[in-house]
Amino acid sequence: MQKGKLTGLRATEKQYVGFATLPNQVHRKSVKKGFDFTLMVAGESGMGKSTLVNSLFLTDLYKDRKLLNAEERINQTVEIIKHTVDIEEKGVKLKLTIVDTPGFGDAVNNNECWKPITDYIDQQFEQYFRDESGLNRKNIQDNRVHCCLYFIPPFGHGLRPVDVEFMKALHEKVNIIPLIAKADCLTPNEIKKLKDRIREEIDKFGIKVYQFPECDSDEDEEFKQLDKDHFYRILTSGRKQL
Repeated sequence: MQKGKLTGLRATEKQYVGFATLPNQVHRKSVKKGFDFTLMVAGESGMGKSTLVNSLFLTDLYKDRKLLNAEERINQTVEIIKHTVDIEEKGVKLKLTIVDTPGFGDAVNNNECWKPITDYIDQQFEQYFRDESGLNRKNIQDNRVHCCLYFIPPFGHGLRPVDVEFMKALHEKVNIIPLIAKADCLTPNEIKKLKDRIREEIDKFGIKVYQFPECDSDEDEEFKQLDKDHFYRILTSGRKQL
């Protein structure tokens, strides 16, 4: 009898229905459906954009890339190129789209070179709005740009005019994460000075960059400090950080 009661209790627990099962239901639905994530990378050529993306997602998205010679670069304009790959990790599926912007910042005159990029972002918003306003909203594809990694050259003393104008043109449309490219060519002291200068200029020009959500007030002080330093450390990209 005792064994039968125990078996019955376990069966009851498995068949339990209530709000306590909501997290499991949401988790199962999300894993089954998968996730869409669109990441834009922007910056001058040679800043290590493709290397960082390949290292982040352990895949080669640029195997068919063609390197331009000096003459071809003179006539190059800003392009929008999409790379899409399906990634699965521990049963969770991710449809990753990388939006590359070759030609940005490579010309002698970079006046409004960010215009094709802002136009592309606006087009994705408009397309998503039209799909949401339609009758069949079950299989909508979200092609909006969720995040933009902006690569800042490691030489110089802070942000250049083109850096400021680019981020000001995009900061109301997409989450911007500025990165110091090839930071492994700088000493730790040089990296710290450059980071501090960039953060000061970001505040000075009123640029809104992505901020990590604040942690709960009841967390311990060590975790709070770690969370506070997150943005400071993500400013850097290079072999040391990878």
